[in-house]
Amino acid sequence: MKADAAAALGSASHSTESALHSTGAAEVDEGSGDALLRSASASSAATRLSACCHGGAKMAVLAYNLGKREINQHFSIKNAKLLAVAVVVLLTVFHSASRYYGGSDTCDWLLSSGRFLGDNVWQPYGCMLHNYKSTEAKICLREKRIAFVGDSRIHQLFYSFIKMINPEVKEDGNKHENIPFVDGEFIVDFLWYPEVNNSLKEQLMSWAEGSTLKPHVIIFSAATWSIKLHNGKSEALFQYKENLTAISDTLEKLPEHSEVYWVLQDPVYEEVLSESRKMITNEQINMYNEVAVSTLNNSKKKVKFLEASRQAAMETISKSVDGLHLPESTRAVGAMVLMNSMCNKILKPIDGSCCQSTPPLSVLQKLAAALFLVSSICFLLLGCTRHYKSRPVPDLESGEEKKPPTAGQFNPKGPLLAICKMGLIMLYFYLCDRADIFMKEQKFYTHSTFFIPLIYIFVLGIFYYENSKETKLLNREQTDEWKGWMQLVILIYHMSGASSFIPVYMHVRVLVAAYLFQTGYGHFSFFWLKGDFGLYRVCQVLFRLNFLVVVLCLVMDRPYQFYYFVPLVTFWFVVIYATMAFWPQILQKQANGSGFWNLALLLKLLGLLLLIFFFAYSQELFEGIFSVWPISKLFELQGSIHEWWFRWKLDRFAVINGMLFAFIYLLLQKCQLLSEGNRDPLFSTKISNCLLFVSVVSFITYSIWASGCKNKSECNEMHPYISVVQILAFILIRNIPGYARSLYSSFFAWFGKISLELFICQYHIWLAADTKGILVLIPGNPTLNIIVSTFIFVCVAHEIFQITNDLAQVAIPKESGPLLKRLLGAGVFLVLVLILVQKE
Repeated sequence: MKADAAAALGSASHSTESALHSTGAAEVDEGSGDALLRSASASSAATRLSACCHGGAKMAVLAYNLGKREINQHFSIKNAKLLAVAVVVLLTVFHSASRYYGGSDTCDWLLSSGRFLGDNVWQPYGCMLHNYKSTEAKICLREKRIAFVGDSRIHQLFYSFIKMINPEVKEDGNKHENIPFVDGEFIVDFLWYPEVNNSLKEQLMSWAEGSTLKPHVIIFSAATWSIKLHNGKSEALFQYKENLTAISDTLEKLPEHSEVYWVLQDPVYEEVLSESRKMITNEQINMYNEVAVSTLNNSKKKVKFLEASRQAAMETISKSVDGLHLPESTRAVGAMVLMNSMCNKILKPIDGSCCQSTPPLSVLQKLAAALFLVSSICFLLLGCTRHYKSRPVPDLESGEEKKPPTAGQFNPKGPLLAICKMGLIMLYFYLCDRADIFMKEQKFYTHSTFFIPLIYIFVLGIFYYENSKETKLLNREQTDEWKGWMQLVILIYHMSGASSFIPVYMHVRVLVAAYLFQTGYGHFSFFWLKGDFGLYRVCQVLFRLNFLVVVLCLVMDRPYQFYYFVPLVTFWFVVIYATMAFWPQILQKQANGSGFWNLALLLKLLGLLLLIFFFAYSQELFEGIFSVWPISKLFELQGSIHEWWFRWKLDRFAVINGMLFAFIYLLLQKCQLLSEGNRDPLFSTKISNCLLFVSVVSFITYSIWASGCKNKSECNEMHPYISVVQILAFILIRNIPGYARSLYSSFFAWFGKISLELFICQYHIWLAADTKGILVLIPGNPTLNIIVSTFIFVCVAHEIFQITNDLAQVAIPKESGPLLKRLLGAGVFLVLVLILVQKE
């Protein structure tokens, strides 16, 4: 199970103090994003620094704050978004023009150029190389005949190719003879033709004109024997060109559907060549390659040139034993490139973007495009509004709700403008990860690609600290901060491909559990304190959680379960709601001074825990329940419910741990056993010191255990039971000291408010190929590419956050009648979508 599966996003709602996704009172108008830029407020910074600085230092502080204020005045989040739009337009035009006028496509890139990532991971220029397994190769090559024709170098390539089909094959027999390989429904032959001569021409003629079974794919090349036998004379090169010209004429008679690859000659390592091969120099190799390209390019039959293996060989030929033949890892590059060239257009692997064209639009994608187009037309007909200000977001969990506009106040321009913006954003999503415009590259993990950005982000986050408005345990700013830094860690984890490093994987698994822990904590706190089980609030939470994902399911043609954490958090929100709302409803005001009701609530939580245990050990029953239509369409991935089972089981106790923690905390708070004043330790000094010591030891102990993990499956079995240790240790370390509780990082908190959007958007506009690769907007400069793509990505996520908040207030009316009608309409729409999906 891939560790990318381990990462997660912001959770169900932006609770008063801790729920994960922002359904709360963060008032996000165009100026709210500026909080990131001016989070360390000028006045507070001046006050702090002036206390210890005098004279020139005070002047420096004043100048700094004035300059900062001036920068913030011009570089607001609104201006940042306008800049992002301009950059997107320029990049789209640039890449489209490069494709159109450059005359090359991803197939050409795959065959012609690339580089090594690390020691033996090959990265083609601008596209992703799929690592074909035996079963995939057999499916692709079914009912095909493939011929490798040439000398000992082609003989090596032949064996590397068939080892992808059957890894048990050994290189036995004489290298200078024909070798057939038959595996069920396909045939791969090696034919010994060390020179380009009449014998090779006759073989090609027999395929072109005779009754012999014609190969679907021909891979051939030869040159070193001609150089060796004729001692590198110029006459041999002239004859080589004449023979290639004759062969070129023969190739034109091959069937149109047949593919022909000419393998450019790899370099040699002249220092270790034997005396009988000393005449095979790199100068000679280059001349023969030039002749081959110039001659075969004139053929009417499209000949594809495999140059990637030559580029790989230039970096590794020094490891050659005899100076002529390549190391096995380098030969495998050429074989894998060939397999991608042949099979990607047939199997269409998501992480093999080379040689794949833009997929045709599905019915749902056409439907989504039509909806956005109609909305745009309606908006234009109503007349463009110069400015539509986002309304403040109601804090549903604190009870400070703003009543949605009544029918008389309703202005359709606002929602239509939001939908139009969403349509343009979805167009960018489609261009990034479905259309063949922008480049994609595969991930490659090194410790530096993960830990260096991590250190930089945390240093930046610490710089942006300020006093918190509250000093309660897990107050609003602190939970936003917690979500923010966790989300940034997860983003770096995904970008760097750190899932291959088990210690990092296990720590990121704790972050996933922590998000779910906050889900349980936040929603339990709201229901326990407020007792609001109304349909309006439930719909608000579900809308804000699922709006973006539903739109992406339509636009990107992906199942709901593909964005796995939204189904997971939605499921747990419903579970929490059911636990608290069903009889008997127990609230804090009801349980005050009554141990009976507190015990009754604990019994409800115990019942939920037993239910979780029951399903955890009844996989067949679990999968049976979620395999029933239409539920199955929400939780299936590639026709199976197993992925949902894995996700659910892996963090099955995190939510109930959060609920139980919230209950204990609120009970202690009600009994006035906590000191939550400014800079006061949470408990008495003695208890606080003991708890801090135990927390630090527990935190370090878990990290030591996670760092020692050798097997993901075994560690995943332990994870549900022990992840809570590090979560609780972090909470106590962060909250017991009063000074730590009274400060927070506004940098991390800003990202925490849009953590849901950040996680979902990364699938398609920061990463690529549904998180399997990396989006390349600026080719040839990885650092600049990350900076530009990240800037656009964050701006888009923030804009979607605002759009979601705006539409939620319009789409979910507070009045019961209109709300029920819209729910009925949404239900009908969902059923129609599910029916269309089933038909496709």
